[in-house]
Amino acid sequence: MQENHVEVLLTHLKQTIVLNEQEIQRISEVVELVSLKRKELLLQPGQLSQHMRFIAQGSARCYYLDENSQEHTLQIGIEEWWINDLYSFLTQRESKLFIQAIEPAVIVQISRENLEQLYTEIPAISTFFRLKIQSAYVALQERTIENMSTDVYTRYQRFIKEYRNIEQRVPQYMIASYLGVTPEFLSYLKKKHLDSLS
Repeated sequence: MQENHVEVLLTHLKQTIVLNEQEIQRISEVVELVSLKRKELLLQPGQLSQHMRFIAQGSARCYYLDENSQEHTLQIGIEEWWINDLYSFLTQRESKLFIQAIEPAVIVQISRENLEQLYTEIPAISTFFRLKIQSAYVALQERTIENMSTDVYTRYQRFIKEYRNIEQRVPQYMIASYLGVTPEFLSYLKKKHLDSLS
């Protein structure tokens, strides 16, 4: 089963870059698997994010708590998505975020130290993560502008298009938190969407 989870990562990498057998073997040697139970934390405030993390199975989310202990979900990740506190990973400053399994999950992670070695040994890995980090920055900026300029119903429609079939897997309060609305208002948005389809 362990090999299957690593294979999910390798297949994901090969969608973007070309790897030979020797490079595949090297990557397989340095990745680590972390199995999480539902609601188990992978990262919490005060810790340093020392790994790049790939969801091979299950789902997870990244969130923070404000001064009123209100949850704000920044990212929801499903199979074949990366999830991390990139700010903490890149700056090596303490995280302010939680990473938590939504469902039982298997995370394939690569430590910062091993990743630096791979950048030197396998230049294609450096290219892959450069593209991923650029993509993450673009997505963050798009979401920030969308939150300031787009109505919440449009944001909901984009969410269900981007995260297909996820509504059955994720508690409604987490989706509401991601969209910045109350669970009650999310119910209204869902009803409005269903009415528009009928």
